[in-house]
This record gives sequence, structure tokens and C-alpha cells, in this order.
Amino acid sequence: MNDLLQFAVIGFSTGAVYAVLGASLVSLHIATGVVNFAQGSVALWAVWQTAALRANGTLVLPLGSVALGDGPMSAWPAVLVGATSGLVWSLAAHLLVFRPLRRAPALGQVVASVGVMLFIQALVTLRFDRDTMGVDPGGLVPLPVLTAQTFTFGGATIAVGNLLLAGLAVAAAAGLAAYFRFTRTGIATKAGAEDEQALRLMGYSPDRLAAVVWGATGFLSGLTVVLAAPAIGGLDPVSYMLYVVPALAVALVGRLSSIGVACAAGLVLGALQQILLFLSTKPWWPSWASAGVGDAIPFVVVVVALFLLGRGIPERGAREAGALPPVAVPQLRPLSAAAPLAATGIAIVLTSGQWRFSLVMSIVLTLVAASVVLLTGYLGQISLTTMAFAGAAGFALSKLTTNAHVPFPLSILLSALVATALGIVVGVPALRIRGAQLAVATIAAALAIESFVFNNPSLTPYTGNLIRDPSMLGHSLAVRQGTDVITLRFSFMVLVMVAVLLIALARLLSGATGRAFLAVRSNERAAAAAGVNVPAVKLLGFALASFLAGVGGCLIGYSRGQLSTASFTVLVGLTVLAATYAGGITRISGAVVAGLAGPLGVLYLFCTQTLELGKYYTLIVAAVMLLRVVVFRPDRALMPQGAARVRRLLAPFPSIARRHAPTAPAGPPADAVHEPESAHAG
Repeated sequence: MNDLLQFAVIGFSTGAVYAVLGASLVSLHIATGVVNFAQGSVALWAVWQTAALRANGTLVLPLGSVALGDGPMSAWPAVLVGATSGLVWSLAAHLLVFRPLRRAPALGQVVASVGVMLFIQALVTLRFDRDTMGVDPGGLVPLPVLTAQTFTFGGATIAVGNLLLAGLAVAAAAGLAAYFRFTRTGIATKAGAEDEQALRLMGYSPDRLAAVVWGATGFLSGLTVVLAAPAIGGLDPVSYMLYVVPALAVALVGRLSSIGVACAAGLVLGALQQILLFLSTKPWWPSWASAGVGDAIPFVVVVVALFLLGRGIPERGAREAGALPPVAVPQLRPLSAAAPLAATGIAIVLTSGQWRFSLVMSIVLTLVAASVVLLTGYLGQISLTTMAFAGAAGFALSKLTTNAHVPFPLSILLSALVATALGIVVGVPALRIRGAQLAVATIAAALAIESFVFNNPSLTPYTGNLIRDPSMLGHSLAVRQGTDVITLRFSFMVLVMVAVLLIALARLLSGATGRAFLAVRSNERAAAAAGVNVPAVKLLGFALASFLAGVGGCLIGYSRGQLSTASFTVLVGLTVLAATYAGGITRISGAVVAGLAGPLGVLYLFCTQTLELGKYYTLIVAAVMLLRVVVFRPDRALMPQGAARVRRLLAPFPSIARRHAPTAPAGPPADAVHEPESAHAG
């Protein structure tokens, strides 16, 4: 019992981060209706900024840097400057991204939030270098108040620093709650989130009131993570960004409205994870649950919270949500389909080595991105688990080909069905929730699958995820032969499989099933009233999308011969989502663009080898996605002032400016489905 108490208190260090991030997410939702997936990235920058100041007194900016002294900065000033950098990033996100998108649909806000998340994380990897800073990860911020002093309570050794972090989290949450309840500006902020026009008539500026909350949450998140960093992970370019996942879980426990409940849930979650880590060292603990079980807890928390509290979680801004991106129903024409296939086949023959490999990877990623188009673009279900489905099929393929010796192509079919079953399980929360809440559930599921399955040596050994080369009718379809990096037979096998699946997808979306998807996407209640079985359609969408992603994961596995978790991380999945949205998330052609621009695709190789910009890849993808959402939005209904700015910038160039000139609407409104007349036949 003493050990459990001791480890529970140790968990307060991580729990304090969850608590403050969760309280910040609730505060932002109260003030603006936004679920900010980038809250962890803001804290990530604050940690690295503090480390740079402690190392050499350098204030690192997105472009350039400023020396704030002749040597290392003392602890407390460095902490305050680092936390202030979190404030600055939060204000920048509010002014440049979320303020223009305040009336955007949930999809636009989630994608923008993911874009900011990736953008800041990419900047951290570019602008900071732990080796050059010379900072020991374990001694990031050696503050006097967070020393290793301990005392004994009930036979357990309690660290003072962990209690101080928990106290900081409680104080931060209490301060935010008091602001909204007892101050005039806080009450006005809550009221303005419900009715901006009434707030303006009272003389308040909703944008300025929201900016106060954005700045405060950015500062508190940065401060807490900076103080907790030496105890929970030191310097890491990714982990703090993903701390937003358990923070989102505790925010949902607080129903996105109770700061105090979110704070308490964060501390409990941190303690529970540490207790599970301690119990996993016991001899009676099952070996298959020895790794990643703590990271799976947030997904369980999310599912339980959404099913128990789903109806009590507010959907802010639903009445003012902007139009969804318009959909063009695919039309199958033999010539239009044959031309790109022939061009791709010629390109495969004419290329070799890395260029052919990148071309084949673009074809595979097109299929993976098509699953995003189906599920998110057509069905309107915001899912961030695409690469988790692909990875599940890939690792299943390894087991089936090496252990069970299942032949090709049955191995791909069975592996994709494993991903399909997983997709249905992940899709169950969609029966009760939608929008940003579903995005929270799916990113928690993706992190749980990555940690508990992909990184679990009992389920997927770090060495040994081999995949036997495919063969059919006695002919080898192996990806490599001798010195040939990628064979023509394998390349054309991938092309044929992806082409068949994309054609089948186009036929599906242009038929009755596609119309049912679009009805659910547009209005679930109206679809149900028209006789559409909404739960069945949603689960069908998750099943089909996970099947497509699963086939893509199998093809990735065959192309490598051996799988690693690095191919299917949450970060890779978010990058694929960003590329798909930038290419056009409601069109199969958008999946083609995403395939070309995706990781290891043709454009990636071009940036890496020709332009030597490989390290800027994630930054470029995130920036393009943000431009796509905020300025060149695909729905043509978001941020008209952004389009006006673009036209003013292009005014000196009349021929270019005419392309961006507004046109009179013709036909259905922006949120309507653009269908050919043949789609209505029958």
C-alpha cells in the first residue's frame, strides 16, 4: 500500500501537466468553442526555449535568435521567458488561425488545430538542437523549489517537487475558474461565445476577450510543462506535443465546461498511469500488457466519458458553423481513368531506383489518403487513426506470412480485415458523438494503438517483424531482386491493386451508398428521417476506410520487407491528414495529391534530393495546410476577409488577381453536394 501511495504521488508530476493542459482546453472551449489540439505543441516550444536560455542565454525565434546576455540565464527568468513564449504562440494562433475560423465547421477548426500542432513541432526540431545547447535532459531546469527533497508519510517516501507541481496545477485551474465566474470580463467572455453580436452591443470586443484566455492558457501550459519537464522527460521533440491527448481525455471528463473536474481528472490520470507502471513490474502482471498500457488509458477514459457524458458535452457554435467543403461525386469515364493509369505505368517504366520507389510509395499513399477522403470528406467523420489502421494490417501481415505462411493475396485480404475489425471498434464512439469530439476519441485511439500494440515487444517484437515476399502462380512479386531496389513486377502489382480499389471506391461513392454517406454528412437527423440507418452507415464508413488503409499498410510492409513503428506513428498519420486536406479532402483527386506529397512520396523525394529541403518537409506540409484552411479554404465560405486580403495583395498583377475574383453563386449553396444529374437517376 505504501508503494502505491508513493507511485501515485510520483504520478502527480505528469498529472499536473495533464491537469493544466486539460483546464486550458476547457477554458478555450468555454471562451471560443475551439478544441485546441496544438496546446501541447505550445508547451513543447516553451520547454525548449527555457532550455536554450539556461544553456547559453539565447532567445530563439522562428527566424533568427537574440542573445539575452553573455552566458546562461538564471533559472527563474528563463522559466518566465519560456512560459511567455507559450503565451506569444497562443496569441499568434488565435489571431492568425482560429479567429478567422471562428464560424468554420468542426472539420476546418480541427484541421487548422492539427496544422498549428505540426507547424510548431516542426519548428522546434529545426530551431533547437540539444547537442549544440549542451543541456543534460535530466537537469533541464534545476530550480530550488523542485529539488529532490523528500519526507515520509505513512511509510511512503513523498517527493516535495511532485506535490508542488500538483499545487501549481490546482492553483492554475482555480485561477481560470475564478476568472470565468467572478470577473466581469470572464462572464462577458462566456456570454460572447454564445452571442457575439449582443456582446458587441454592450461595448466589448469578443476578439480581445478571447485573446486574454488564449494568452493565459498559453502561459500556464508553458509554465507547468517547463517546471515538470525534468521529472517527466527532459528534452524531447515530440512527447510534449502528444501530452495533449490525455489532456483532451480529462477535458472531456469535465464535459468541456468544468475546469475543476478536468484538473482533478488530470491528477488522477497521472497517478493511475504511474501505479500501472509500478504494477507492470510485478511477476504476476501479464507480459502482453507490460508496455504501453498507461498510454491506452486515455482512450478508455475518452470512450467512457463520451458514452456516459456525451449528451452533456456542449457543441458550441453549431448554429453559426460555416459550410462544409463541397463534394463532387466521382464520374467514371473509361478515358479519364485510363489516361492517368497509362501515364503512371509509363512513369514506372521510365524511372528506377529511389525515384521508382517514391512513385510506388505515392501510389500506396494515394490509397491510404483515399480512406481519409471516404471517411472524413464524404461521411464527415473526423478520424485521426488512418495510419493506425494501416499499421495494424501491416503487423498482422507479418504474423500471417511468417508464422502462418498464408499465401498472397489471401494474406493481404485477411490483414485488411483485421484493420476493418479495428476500424469498427474505433468507430463505435461515432455512434454517439461527432465533430471535434470524435477527433479527440480517434487521436486517443491512434496513440493507444501505437503505444500498446506497435511499441509492445510482446505483440510486435522490435526485431522480427519480417514479411515474406509475395508470389502468385509461381512468379515472384518481390520488391527487390539483386541490385534492383524495386522491381517492375512489384510496381505494377501495386498499381493494379490500387487502381482496382480506387475504381471500386468511385463506383461506391457515386451510388446509393455514397448518397447515404452524404446525407449523414449533411444532417444526421434529416438522414434518419429519410430512412437512412445512420449508425449502420457510420460503421460501414469506418469499416471501408480501415479496409483501404489496411491494404495500404500491407503494401507498405511488402515494399519494406520488414515493418517498424516509425512508419505508422500518430505524427505520420497527422501528416497524411494534412496532405489530404491540402489536396482536397472531398475528392479522390485530393487523395492523389496527398499521395504525391506524402512521406516518402515523389514530392518528398524531390524536396529531399533535388531541393535539399528534407528537414523542412513537415513544416512545409503544415504551412500549406494552414494556408489552405485559412486563406484558400476549399469550401469557399470561410473567411471572406482572407480572400479579400489575397486580392488586395494581387492587385498589382491584374491577370493573377482575376483568378481570385469572387464569382456570383450559381446553383446550390456552398454546403450542398455538387452532383451530376446522373447521380439523381432512379
